[in-house]
Amino acid sequence: MNKEKNPRLGKVGGQAVLEGIMMRGPESYTTAVRKADGTIIRDRHPNEIKKKNAFFRLPVIRGVVNFIDSMILSFSTLNFAAEALEIEEETKFEKWLTKTMGKSLTGIVMGIGTVLGLVLGAALFIVLPAFLSGFIPGEIGRKIIEGVLRIAIFLGYVSLVSLMGDIKRTFMYHGAEHKSIFCYEKGLELTIENIRAQKRFHPRCGTSFMVLMMIVGIFIGLLIGILFPATRENTVLYVLMKFLLLPLTMGLGYELIRFAGKHDNALIRIITAPGLWIQRITTKEPTDDMIEVAIVALKSALPNEYPEEEVFLGIRQPETENKADEDTSAEEKVSEQ
Repeated sequence: MNKEKNPRLGKVGGQAVLEGIMMRGPESYTTAVRKADGTIIRDRHPNEIKKKNAFFRLPVIRGVVNFIDSMILSFSTLNFAAEALEIEEETKFEKWLTKTMGKSLTGIVMGIGTVLGLVLGAALFIVLPAFLSGFIPGEIGRKIIEGVLRIAIFLGYVSLVSLMGDIKRTFMYHGAEHKSIFCYEKGLELTIENIRAQKRFHPRCGTSFMVLMMIVGIFIGLLIGILFPATRENTVLYVLMKFLLLPLTMGLGYELIRFAGKHDNALIRIITAPGLWIQRITTKEPTDDMIEVAIVALKSALPNEYPEEEVFLGIRQPETENKADEDTSAEEKVSEQ
């Protein structure tokens, strides 16, 4: 069955953050966070990257651009959430570095740490599976085992982090994000009751995107073996080619998940099944107050459909904040500038 006739499909995407949710519509995105005192504040911005050049909207290219844009956006939304929750940004270790080395040297050290973290991640998810599968006879079997190992490492990683308290709550907000998007896509009124009734497993989730990238990576690996026969016996050269073709893997993975979100047939269900299974770990059932945050974020991201006076309609706020009903709070005004 083709879902293309529904204009709401694929119109909104989102991301869970600490005690909040970021929702992204066609023209703007909003991060809504519930503070410790129970109030919800927002950070709203226009989408700029898609307006710059039509080239960025080309198939495959848009997937790479979207991935980079999403990474940048993730940092900004996480920073907003940390500030809203008054989380201390500088750790004791960073304070010690600043005190003993000065701000300039501390920046260099933290930059090196970030690079090392990225290298470690690449080694864990790309290099390690490639070398472990190198002992498997047969090119096709080797690439399949490599893909399975990569998915197994990813599954183990998300299972471990899900044991952390803050991550558990973030996964609950992740569930609220999915449920509210499903509710919107069905054209239902955005209420707690309607949203709670929805599924929490969404085919366009970032988790599904990661899994699809790993599946696409199996075929990219086979393609590398065909075009560059030397990589069949040289694992180092093969890993290098995998890194060089990462943009293609991202682009194809994005097109697949975009297509899957708008179509429903047996093949699509098979392709998206692994990602939906893993979402049983990365999403949890949300509480009502988490769903309220999702409603505020979603409505705020679609100002052409939901007027400002409707954004907080029916949303419970602490009694001490009732005076803000006729106007937004001072913090919110600053965050929206």
